[in-house]
Amino acid sequence: MNLIIMPLKKIAKLLFNRIFYVAFAILIQLGWILIMVWRLTEYSRYISIGISIVSIIVVLWIANKKINPSYKLAWTLLIMGVPVFGLVLYLLFGQSRIARKMQKRFQTIIQCSSSYLKEEPVTREKLKKADESAFVQSEYIRKESGYPIHENTTTEYFQVGDDMFPVLVRELKEAKHYIYIEYFIINDGVMWRTILNILEKKAAEGVDVRLIYDDFGCLTTLPHKYYEFLRSKGIKCMVFNPFRPILNVILNNRSHRKICVIDGHTGFTGGINLADEYINRKKRFGHWKDTAVMLKGEAVWNMTAMFLHMWTVVTGSKDIPDFENYLPHKYHPDPFESDGFVQPFCDSPLDGEVVGENVYMNIINRAKHYVYICTPYLIIDNEMMTALCLAAKSGVDVKIMTPGIPDKKMVFLLTQSYYEQLIQAGVEIYEYQPGFLHAKSFVCDDEIGVVGTINLDYRSLYLHFEDGVWLYKTKTVIDLRQDFMHTLDYCKSIDIEFCRHRNIVVRGVQSVMRLLAPML
Repeated sequence: MNLIIMPLKKIAKLLFNRIFYVAFAILIQLGWILIMVWRLTEYSRYISIGISIVSIIVVLWIANKKINPSYKLAWTLLIMGVPVFGLVLYLLFGQSRIARKMQKRFQTIIQCSSSYLKEEPVTREKLKKADESAFVQSEYIRKESGYPIHENTTTEYFQVGDDMFPVLVRELKEAKHYIYIEYFIINDGVMWRTILNILEKKAAEGVDVRLIYDDFGCLTTLPHKYYEFLRSKGIKCMVFNPFRPILNVILNNRSHRKICVIDGHTGFTGGINLADEYINRKKRFGHWKDTAVMLKGEAVWNMTAMFLHMWTVVTGSKDIPDFENYLPHKYHPDPFESDGFVQPFCDSPLDGEVVGENVYMNIINRAKHYVYICTPYLIIDNEMMTALCLAAKSGVDVKIMTPGIPDKKMVFLLTQSYYEQLIQAGVEIYEYQPGFLHAKSFVCDDEIGVVGTINLDYRSLYLHFEDGVWLYKTKTVIDLRQDFMHTLDYCKSIDIEFCRHRNIVVRGVQSVMRLLAPML
């Protein structure tokens, strides 16, 4: 009897979930469009020939676009292999961009804040004298993301969400002027209820509390129009890119960022969302291993600006924020302590520049001794594969850590499909056995590190809004390396035999998925 009740509960939960209705509506629209186009091709030989000609033109246009070759190959195969289906899919979902209106808003607000995002020439010159390689990497971030490097900032690294949560609660309780929060996932539970209670109290005290959550990220975790509930508690709340049951090209572009800024001088980011599994209060896929970093000081200004940019865009406001009121020393007149160089940055699908991937590539290509990487997904393009393999072949100690228990089994199969080529080149692969590894971090040569939200997959690198913190010679860099080495004790080393002796069906599925990886 229980065996029957459990499936019925799952079916009922699915049927009453908003994601079911959204997905169902989109599938109906997609099916209707495909049937209509298919019928037209059957109705007339000339229409069929026209569709074929259009498909060839689109493929030629894709081939000449300045996009990743993996995207070109995947879409070319689909369009030429199944012309009607592939062409319709590409026209609907193939362009990794968001609405022009949103793009113009971002450009406007970024231009208005540019004078407040200038670097201290002394800081830039000091980094150049310390390390020209680090200087070049930082300069790329400044030019392409627009965010400067800072000193006068301390960093604290958290090796699991369990450690970060009490510190986040403590800092939120200390807020006097404003709390700005932007997260991909929020889910009801101990973590969110604790934070929500603080936010409600702070809003009642007159603190400016603002929150942005991604609608797709919270599609299964928050009730529909949850923002209305938050607004009733005095919290200013906006939803990024509302997920509507209408086919459009902007469904793919999500805000995957995790940002919390308190009074302009304290900031948090990393892989940790506001849900109980991230602090191991709820067991999903074993032990949840994630990382985060807290900044205190002048570098927090970059994170504040990121939030203000996004807030202005999603609210549609024509009023430009008075950026002077949000600078770090506005509510912290005393000098900040200094701990190396710190450069928070963000990546956007708007600008045509893959900042996140290039930051990672710079680290790999300029490594002298080692590069240690944590990523929940390893779905990489040829450029990243070449960089990793070349570094290993050149004698750099390259280690990559992935989950032992996946959150998405098919994506995990795809991740494992990249192991063999990497291992053959000398890259060491480790799977975290206690559970799911959600951390996104790089550490290199005891000098450079990155902690943020950027996964090594196509969605993070090409489609999503992301953020991270580039670090040079901070104590956090050493903490990153020590945490990685400690976590190796809980990992299984993957050898070449594991890759070569997999079931032939599994290898076949992996091969097909590799072709379609850019579209997943």
